[in-house]
Parts: sequence; structure tokens; C-alpha cells
Amino acid sequence: MCLIRRTAMEDRAPPVFAFGIIADIQYADIEDGLNYLRTRKRFYRNSLQLLRNATRRWEEQRVRCVLQLGDIIDGFNKSSSASEQALHTVIGEFDKSSADVHHVWGNHEFYNFCRETLLASPLNSAAKAESGSDLLANDIYAYEFSPGPGFRFVLLDAYDISMIGRDESSEKHKRSLKLLQEHNSNPDLNQPPGAAAKPVFVKFNGGFSQEQLLWLDEVLTLADQKQERVTVFSHLPVHPYATDPICLAWNYDALQSVLRSHKSVVCFMAGHDHDGGYYMDESGVHHITLEGVIETRPDSNAFGTVYVYEDQMVLKGNGRISDMVLKYP
Repeated sequence: MCLIRRTAMEDRAPPVFAFGIIADIQYADIEDGLNYLRTRKRFYRNSLQLLRNATRRWEEQRVRCVLQLGDIIDGFNKSSSASEQALHTVIGEFDKSSADVHHVWGNHEFYNFCRETLLASPLNSAAKAESGSDLLANDIYAYEFSPGPGFRFVLLDAYDISMIGRDESSEKHKRSLKLLQEHNSNPDLNQPPGAAAKPVFVKFNGGFSQEQLLWLDEVLTLADQKQERVTVFSHLPVHPYATDPICLAWNYDALQSVLRSHKSVVCFMAGHDHDGGYYMDESGVHHITLEGVIETRPDSNAFGTVYVYEDQMVLKGNGRISDMVLKYP
């Protein structure tokens, strides 16, 4: 009898579960255009087709859940009073999947809707999550849940401290404006400050309140005690080597400090920078910035499926997104 050696993949136990990941769909029923710097083409209508490609594949792969990392529709919808219709169209595509979808909020969510409207919309996915995953606070869109035994997902509100994420009369809006003006002297606060200042201080970014940082620290402390593996999701990246610095959260260093102080954290996933990025920090935490759908050519794709094992995660990319093996620290 001839014995054939099995491959490493065949020897491996099946994954505990799998989840889908996608970022920056930015759908709008308008002609193709250019990005803010007018250096890259954006395919507003075709982003819906790329989402369809993703949802079909996830259904075939029977993913347990999907993480949508923000900017689900484009801000151009607001000027044509099409925000509600655009959101309805995109949510309709996600609804074709049998998996739960967890939505992160980005800057384009706030270009289209106020915070109160978002909390009452299908983009508030906290209600779909498992027991114990209610929102951190009534006005902070952050929550956590367990997608499977031994694993925990945390969704953060990167526009908790922000001008665009807060009503102008609120204390957080006033604090955000003061912070921006201290670091950015441009009349247009969406223009990055001079070379001597941090480029993160622009209006289309935001940050995490002390309340949210303390909550995250508590969630991760409990995960440490339970020996869980934690993946954190945010629209804004928090490591300067995983993104263009202009796309970082305002207080990315404070958020990084919390992550580094907990052995349970294995991965941080974000969107916002449509070019994507990757870096493994000194603690062994994987920082992944997902390529954006909106700037992906119609003949390509930009979504991934993550297979979660006991000792690692394997990201299977499609189109612009590369395959990656993410060993746990």
C-alpha cells in the first residue's frame, strides 16, 4: 500500500468559525468621479456590484458574521437627498446574506445622518449581537460580543470625539473644534496642517473619549482573565505603519497603549485608507487596514473572508486584498 503524505492544510482541524470583512463601499447612484485629492477614480455605482460579489461568496462559505468597517454610502448622497434610498439599497444587499452583519461607523455615515438617526437605523447593529453586548453608552456607538467560544470582537466608535460625529451644541463638538484649531490653522479643517504638526488633525477624522478608552480597557481585562482572543474593529486605523498618517485617529497613541497592555488582543482591523496597509507591532498584534471598495476597479474585488483557528487567523483575500496568515502573539 502506498501512503501519501497529507498537506499541512489537510492536517489542520477545521476553523472554529469564519467571518466576512469589507470596508468603504461608499455607494451612490451617480457617475464615477475622483477622490478628494483628485488622484484616484471612484466607482460609485459599481461598488454595489462588488458588494454583491462579496455577499454571494460569504453565503457559499457560510460565514458566521460579516464586519462592515464603515463608509457604507458616500457623502454625495446627502446633497441629492438620496441618503435614505442609498442606505436602503445597500442594506438590501447585506440582507441577502444569512449571516449577521455588524456595522462600524465612519465619516461618511455622519455626512449623511446625525448620530440620533444612525442609532435608530439598521446601521446600529448592536441589537443583533449576543447577550451582554449592548452599547457602551446611549451616545457612544461601541459594543462587544463573542462570535464563538474563546473569541471576542470589539467595535469602536472612532468619531466619539469629532466635529462631524457630534451636534454643534454638544460639549464633545466644542472640545473637538478646540482641539482641531489648536493643531490645524487652515481655514478649511479638512486640509492637513503644516509639516510641524500631526497630519491626523483634520475634520474627517476623530478620536476616542476617555470613557470609551476606559471601557475598552475593562473589556480587554476581562478577556485576559478568560484567555480569549480579541479582534478590535474601527473605521480609523491606529498604527502609523499600517496606514497613511493622515488617516489615523486623533488619539491613536492612547488607543494603542490600551491594546498593548492586554495579552488577549490579536488583531486590529480598520478601513478609511482606501489603499490599505498592514503592520505587526512589537506586541505581535496585527494591524490591518482594508482596501476600500469605492476605489476598486469593476473587474476586481475588495473583500475578505477570515478563517479563525485556535492558533491563528487566515485571511483569504479577493481582488485587491491579499491572503495573510495571522499568528496569535
